[in-house]
Amino acid sequence: MRGRIVVSLCILLAACGKAAPEQGPAPSAPQVRIAQVGGAAGVATVSGVGTVALRRETSLGFTSAGRIERLGVNEGDTVRRGQILAALDTTTVASDLTRATAERERARAEYARSDGLMKQGWITRPRLESARAALLAAEAQVRAAGFQRANATIAAPGPGTVLARLAEPGQVVAAGTPVLVIGEEASGYILRLPLSDRDSARLTLGAPARITLAALNDDVIVGRVIEMAGRADKATGTFAVEIALPDDKRLRSGQIGNATITASGVGATTLAVPPSAVFGPRAGEALVYVVDLATSRVHLRKIRIGEANDEGIRVMSGIKPGEWVALSRVDRLTDGMKIAPLGSAQ
Repeated sequence: MRGRIVVSLCILLAACGKAAPEQGPAPSAPQVRIAQVGGAAGVATVSGVGTVALRRETSLGFTSAGRIERLGVNEGDTVRRGQILAALDTTTVASDLTRATAERERARAEYARSDGLMKQGWITRPRLESARAALLAAEAQVRAAGFQRANATIAAPGPGTVLARLAEPGQVVAAGTPVLVIGEEASGYILRLPLSDRDSARLTLGAPARITLAALNDDVIVGRVIEMAGRADKATGTFAVEIALPDDKRLRSGQIGNATITASGVGATTLAVPPSAVFGPRAGEALVYVVDLATSRVHLRKIRIGEANDEGIRVMSGIKPGEWVALSRVDRLTDGMKIAPLGSAQ
């Protein structure tokens, strides 16, 4: 009995001294390259879409009403200074001139007769003054009718291009009604664009601008701001800004151009992330893993993205300057996963 007790005690002591089974090593966090998101203040710019036009575009019409007898130019025609472009039927204005001339001769004869009677004492001085006033009025009528007769035609004010033909031969027009629109080539081409009050207030005369036109194969041309409207358009509330364009034979009135003008002040801060950090792009949105350096964990975040450039993919919103993003293994990470960051400033 005593022997069995001794054997049992030995077995118990041996069991207590036996080492516990070893467990495998804990899985290590994956190493992930990270980068810090930085912001840069760009050059302040103002953008807009405008229309090409000759700086001086003149509407031409007749100084008197009448029927158009001749209209010798079409849209797109090139004209020279003094060239007769249109003419009225002069029957009416010629009749007006004949009537005014006859009235002047009658008034002149009446004044001469009254002057003789005044010298003989047969009439009073007020009567003579009335005859003189009638003569002066008749002479004025002759000058006005002569002016109308001389201006029954439209002449080109200078070399240019016919931009619009607003009437046709045989049409009766009122005095001052626009018949033709002429663009003066000597004035040069401009890009005229409407801007909001906020944008126009940031511009100064002489500010450089970069313009692209589809009609010129989107070639970049450089211009400068030469005029800004003093008040807003009553209909749209925008301010017209004119940009002088360089001489180019391909320019035509009515072409559409996109302008980026250098403004005063500092531009908005732009953010960009490396392309390798972005995944799942769709409809202007994408995903990134933002790294929390305090806990070494990644968190999935949705961001709005813009165009790609040499600095990376532009971020419109969803991330702040100074935050860190994962660059590698983004297809193997999960939200809240612990990582071993590589590249952080610790």
